[in-house]
Amino acid sequence: MSTKQAFQWSDRFVLGHSAIDDTHREFVDCVDALLQATDAELPAALERFIAHAQDHFNQENAWLGAEDFPGGGECHIDEHGKVMSSALDVQRMLAEGQTEIVREFTQALVDWFPGHADYMDSALATWLVKQAHNGRPLVFRRKEKSAQ
Repeated sequence: MSTKQAFQWSDRFVLGHSAIDDTHREFVDCVDALLQATDAELPAALERFIAHAQDHFNQENAWLGAEDFPGGGECHIDEHGKVMSSALDVQRMLAEGQTEIVREFTQALVDWFPGHADYMDSALATWLVKQAHNGRPLVFRRKEKSAQ
């Protein structure tokens, strides 16, 4: 029986743009795989996370770079760059045998993602839905059981 903490998809992460929501589900799955990985599994799990994050951030950065995106999106793009830079640094340290740094990085991702999604990605999703449908995202969330 594993005592490792899981990072699971929650409806609280739903933003109402299907491409972003699907990518965020994959992000959560990749981070959870890092949390659950044994030391021997860490290199492959980190490599999968990095590949996902590159595609994920490149797609969002392309949307953020649209000429008519309000505010330009530079801060959002900068956050993506910092996560990628950190991931690549962590990958180099892991190659030197530093497994604990991967655990710390993974926990930092767990802590970072909800706020990033709530504030930065929700603005992007709202803008994308407005561009496509001239309206706001419609989001239905299941009521989640409270931890007792």
